[in-house]
Amino acid sequence: MKTLYQTTVEVTGGRNGSVKSEDGILELEVRMPKELGGVQGYTNPEQLFAAGYAACFDSALNLIMHQEKVKPETPSSVKATVALISNNEGGFSLDVALAVRIPGTAPEKAEELVKKAHAVCPYSNATRGNIGVKLEIL
Repeated sequence: MKTLYQTTVEVTGGRNGSVKSEDGILELEVRMPKELGGVQGYTNPEQLFAAGYAACFDSALNLIMHQEKVKPETPSSVKATVALISNNEGGFSLDVALAVRIPGTAPEKAEELVKKAHAVCPYSNATRGNIGVKLEIL
């Protein structure tokens, strides 16, 4: 397989540390969420994952819409909700819900487009069978 893009991000300090991409564009501090004993006002790994998944899924959806010549009334949007879940064995898992909006598209067509996007999205392919992913059409 041909690599289309590659990036590197270094994290120091885990959930209470810093994140920096090799090109310096992404550079921020991360902290445990307040709900897990951390402090408010910082991002965390779950938010970063949600942002990446939503952006990637919306791009996959736009690719499918372009291929099928579907033009929504306004741009599509994807809201990703990521939950950190205890697996009751001392470890953790993630659960994801993707709420997709394709303005002006019939519900049946929107569902078809979302299923096709789920089949090509790299995040969906990477997580398939590993975490729960719920798809919702708004």
